Amino acid sequence: MFVNKAVQPQAEDVFKPNHKFSDFAFSELIKQNIAKKGYVEPTPIQDGTIKHALEGKDVIGLANTGTGKTAAFVLPIIEKLSANNDGSTALVMAPTRELAFQIYEELKGFAAGTGVHAALCVGGASINAQIHALRRRPRVVIGTPGRLKDLFDKNVLKLNRASTVVLDEADRMVDIGFIREIRFILDQLPDKKQALCFSATITPEIKELLRNLMTDPVTVSVIKKATSDHVEQDIIKASSREEKIEILTHLLKKDNFEKVIVFGSTKHGVQKLSDKLVKSDVSAIAIHGNKTQPQRQKALDAFKKGKVKVLVATDVAARGLDIPLVSHVINFDQPQTYDDYVHRIGRTGRAGNRGHALTFVS
Repeated sequence: MFVNKAVQPQAEDVFKPNHKFSDFAFSELIKQNIAKKGYVEPTPIQDGTIKHALEGKDVIGLANTGTGKTAAFVLPIIEKLSANNDGSTALVMAPTRELAFQIYEELKGFAAGTGVHAALCVGGASINAQIHALRRRPRVVIGTPGRLKDLFDKNVLKLNRASTVVLDEADRMVDIGFIREIRFILDQLPDKKQALCFSATITPEIKELLRNLMTDPVTVSVIKKATSDHVEQDIIKASSREEKIEILTHLLKKDNFEKVIVFGSTKHGVQKLSDKLVKSDVSAIAIHGNKTQPQRQKALDAFKKGKVKVLVATDVAARGLDIPLVSHVINFDQPQTYDDYVHRIGRTGRAGNRGHALTFVS
């Protein structure tokens, strides 16, 4: 399952959207913000869901990561809140700090000048700063379930005016053990609300959640096959950790390994590996759960901007992050499940580009 020879990226059937962004019922200001970001035609998930979301319907969007689903829910939220100065709010839940930050940044760009402001509530960052942000009554709260529950328990997060709730990467949130927190938070929401759920898969647990949350939802699926044909997948055999490090260091010094994510299984192991690579003159930086949110964001920014060549990461970075032009993904430690493998190697070979995935085996 770790071996697959890539095919030459072929001219796929060009997707022809039914709408342009200018066709959707957005205000002129929001249309200007969309145009400033260079958006003209929607992606398949945007094309299929935005109209329904703007009409106030509950929506289930089935889509792989990197398909533009953030804009599919952020834009209707901004339109709805900017048109109603009634104190209503929106709540967005995401599985990781990085994805929550990405949603927050995207919302800021689209909402410029509308008066719709957001608060970002995630672990690894100052809870006091987040309490202060919530006391300023933001119209949108974006966060991870654990931190959101902490803030609710402190009687700071008010959910009684939430007219929209979004579950982004719902399957991932359930996978990493947030089901209780999600259920708790959903139970605090008003009966009358719009619910939007985006996920790559709908498991029985998610189906149960949505049955109690949604009314006559519209389902839009743009799921493609699990792994891209454009990703060359292969294995590397090594008999010890020392040999793995030796082979990895040699590979990373090659010119064609331009922008590489190396995945490890533990926080301590990832940090240790990153330190070893740096000592061997490989430009590397680590990202894992022991780092604070500012440290994690700084590492991601350095990697995105090409200031470092290698990002050594735990699975926290495997999902939901849009990092362009990653040439290689290397699984230094094998993933726990095939789903984890799919999400890891989904960081390369994006937007029809050829990518490479290598997995160490004993």
